[in-house]
Amino acid sequence: MSNELIINSSATEVVIALLSDKRLVELNREKGNNDFSVGDIYLGRVKKVMPGLNAAFVDVGYEKDAFLHYLDMGPQASSFMKFTKMTLSGKQNTSNLMYFKPERDIPKDGKIGNIVSSNEQILVQIAKEPISTKGPRITSEISLAGRYLVLVPFSDKVSVSQKLKTREEKDRLKKLIQSIKPKNFGVIIRTVAEGKSVEDLEGDLNDLVKKWDHCYHQLKTAKPPHRVLGEIKRTSAILRDLLNASFSNIHVNDANLYEETRKYIRTIAPDKEGIVKHYKGAEPIFDHFGVDKQIKGLFGKHVNMKSGAYLIVEHTEALHVIDVNSGNRAKSDNSQEANALEVNLDAAAEVARQLRLRDMGGIIVVDFIDMHNQENRKKLFDRLRDEMKKDRAKHNILPPSKFGLVQITRQRVRPEMNIQTTEKCPTCAGTGEIQASILLMDQIENNLRYIVKEQNQKNVTLCVHPYLEAYLTKGLFSVRKKWSWKIGGKIKVRPVSSYQFLEYHFLDKNEDEIKV
Repeated sequence: MSNELIINSSATEVVIALLSDKRLVELNREKGNNDFSVGDIYLGRVKKVMPGLNAAFVDVGYEKDAFLHYLDMGPQASSFMKFTKMTLSGKQNTSNLMYFKPERDIPKDGKIGNIVSSNEQILVQIAKEPISTKGPRITSEISLAGRYLVLVPFSDKVSVSQKLKTREEKDRLKKLIQSIKPKNFGVIIRTVAEGKSVEDLEGDLNDLVKKWDHCYHQLKTAKPPHRVLGEIKRTSAILRDLLNASFSNIHVNDANLYEETRKYIRTIAPDKEGIVKHYKGAEPIFDHFGVDKQIKGLFGKHVNMKSGAYLIVEHTEALHVIDVNSGNRAKSDNSQEANALEVNLDAAAEVARQLRLRDMGGIIVVDFIDMHNQENRKKLFDRLRDEMKKDRAKHNILPPSKFGLVQITRQRVRPEMNIQTTEKCPTCAGTGEIQASILLMDQIENNLRYIVKEQNQKNVTLCVHPYLEAYLTKGLFSVRKKWSWKIGGKIKVRPVSSYQFLEYHFLDKNEDEIKV
């Protein structure tokens, strides 16, 4: 299995597509102005304590106050609050916790009113980004994630990822980390640490201690609400969490982001630096690698599978519902039960892919085709569980009910990836009335004449739907050549498959859009 990362950078956002064997499995969007990413650490101010909810609302600078539940405070909440107060008052002179006296852990069944009070300053971390009308969800159990390790201040515990199966490797890593970690810092050893050397782990640990030191220095002069430590960019976070030997290529269309990605790869996996490539092609990067076409086919209400079966995906306020249909898949020489099993096993893989791709969270109910054989139901459950192992989000799957329904809960930390795949009518733009289509060529020609003659743009690229591109460039004396001869200047025509049928745009020689 080979993995590729396609990174499409524009002025407003960076879109990251993860392809597994050329199939799109994850899509991430990073807005240029996103100040509330999961992992960001803020100095906030408690606005309201709600004893009935056993929670508090904290101002972190977002339009809606962030929500902090007592269970999200973490056992070391009192130590964090003491450290914050001492740092802000100038009594804590170093980020080193060797001589810091931690407070006792807070009780699991305590009351939030006994820990925090209104107007108090508190150090918190974003646990869930703002979703819909809700503000961010936060925690005061702060942790710093690295490539191999997660650093947890005010905890002396060293724990190992449950995904590591061999007892010998678990013991080796645990002893190693216990011998090098600083006092009053806990460490969680991640799965990717398996087989890594002392140098790799110590280097990662030192980087995390430096991040904590930077957080301390930012906190010293901070006034709430203030971000004291930003999580690394989504691109780097994905590389940090996913990069392994199966990655074959990382394609980036922006020169600055290419350099940034290359430098980051050099720090975490120097032997992989060569897989980062700067895409300089004329057509958009997502068109070139077939990502746009996959997005259009995978984000709609109907999702077709190669076998002929299909899924119908519906979203409600309370949950997501996925219905599995056999379509024209049924084979006449197989029994109904055998057909149902075959379709359901294919659908299980596609459902797991859809959950990752759309980043659907909360409750998901999947209506598989009914099967009466208990053994077949177990095969379906096992297949779904195996496919969901690739998902980094926490999830829980219940076995199929007697009605063929499978219930899944999946962690939601970011807004769901929702892409509109239906398009406005290309001729009426949703109005129900259209301009005479015979005038389209005249309209484009007039705009070109204005751009070349009035704006003095001698190199113009006309971006259109592939059907229009074929019409404009066909033949020895094509429409494009006639325009170049009549108007002057150098006119190129570029097909863009993601455009609506009659949509067109003009670009200058620097690839910037020309407004007309």
